[in-house]
Amino acid sequence: MHYVVRRITAEEWRELREITLEALRDSPEAFNLSYEDTAARPDRYWQQQAAAEAATRERTTFTVRDQTGNWVGVAGVEPVPDVPDTLCVRSVYVAPAHRGTAGPAAELVHAAIRHAREHTDARRLTLGVNENNGRALAFYRRLGFEDTGKVIPYVRNPAEKVLILGYPGFRSGSR
Repeated sequence: MHYVVRRITAEEWRELREITLEALRDSPEAFNLSYEDTAARPDRYWQQQAAAEAATRERTTFTVRDQTGNWVGVAGVEPVPDVPDTLCVRSVYVAPAHRGTAGPAAELVHAAIRHAREHTDARRLTLGVNENNGRALAFYRRLGFEDTGKVIPYVRNPAEKVLILGYPGFRSGSR
């Protein structure tokens, strides 16, 4: 199947809302947000979110569409609060029917990595994965992410841990 990965536009706030809610319904344990809280956000929130993601250098969202133009995935990149010179890949989701080695997940994450490298001055790129999400851990390791040794509590259940993976050799700074 052919997929198209590209940066979100400000006008795509409805699609951003729908794919985010789909992700939270499908894989609630993979995200820090709850479906209920996210679904309650007003349209204005989503409009502002899409506009910011479309225009900001350090924080953006990439979408992936199938041959018919339907959104089947999303991934973002943003600065890590309180960790200078560090960006994180975040909110990676691909619909179940489009997962697997022939799916667009790797291309989606690579788009976020390229953007971070080409449009920011960050020196490090990380991401967090719930310790219980073995499939995601294996996927990110195949893409070259490595354990950093840093572990933080999972926001929605502090008894669980989030492993922080880093992308070795990442250096951006085309600006």
